[in-house]
Amino acid sequence: MALARWISLPIAAAILAASALMAFAQDTVVVPTRVVYPGELVTTADVQSVALRRSTAGLPPLAYDRSEVEGKVARRTLLPGRLIALSSLREAYAVEAGKPVQVQFVQGSLTISAVAVPLQPGSVGDLIRVRNIDSGVVFSGIIMADGTVRVGAT
Repeated sequence: MALARWISLPIAAAILAASALMAFAQDTVVVPTRVVYPGELVTTADVQSVALRRSTAGLPPLAYDRSEVEGKVARRTLLPGRLIALSSLREAYAVEAGKPVQVQFVQGSLTISAVAVPLQPGSVGDLIRVRNIDSGVVFSGIIMADGTVRVGAT
């Protein structure tokens, strides 16, 4: 019986030490340092990393690193010191509605370019509708990384 006490004491001490370490091991999250309004670009200067003081169970996916929010645009108002849900951010638009863009049709060695006005904003890879300035014809195209819109034959 005395031997059982000596074996259980080190095990109890190890469990106690592990639970103490878990109490101090906290996740860090990113919170705004100022009010960020919808449509504003979020920069690393607008956020800071803080220790999370509560469980994230039941919460939407959160921003844990500055790289997750840098260059994104706020969908809703972000308040200082509050958690940032990833659903509160979106990619910055590569094309704005109403601002003329270069439209290209490329097939083999044939390239046709025109200027069109986007009817909706969009990010790289989005399919948007544009209106040809000269003819008024409305068609769809995919936004490319360089800010042009690529159209295909239908």
